[in-house]
Amino acid sequence: MFRMNEGELLRDHISQFITLLNDLKNIEVHIDDEDQAMLLLCSLPPSHKSFREILICGRDKLLFEDVKGHLLSRDKLDNEFGLDNKADKQASILVASKK
Repeated sequence: MFRMNEGELLRDHISQFITLLNDLKNIEVHIDDEDQAMLLLCSLPPSHKSFREILICGRDKLLFEDVKGHLLSRDKLDNEFGLDNKADKQASILVASKK
């Protein structure tokens, strides 16, 4: 299974994930948009568990572009503010999920 390693840059992981999706598309393997979103969320390391739960809860349908956007927003917040402690990361998750 394709999985992000702890410490790996989120934007690099998303880029690799999209490349993998494109490779599958090139060999005519179709993956539903919601399945793509779930696969991306499931490929995140355990440290992203609460983020994954926040995105999944309360939604009727997940869209890949929405999940990707939330992840990139979180990554941007983490990088801009140098968030290192767990409470700050949780706050950034809530901000990203509200957008």
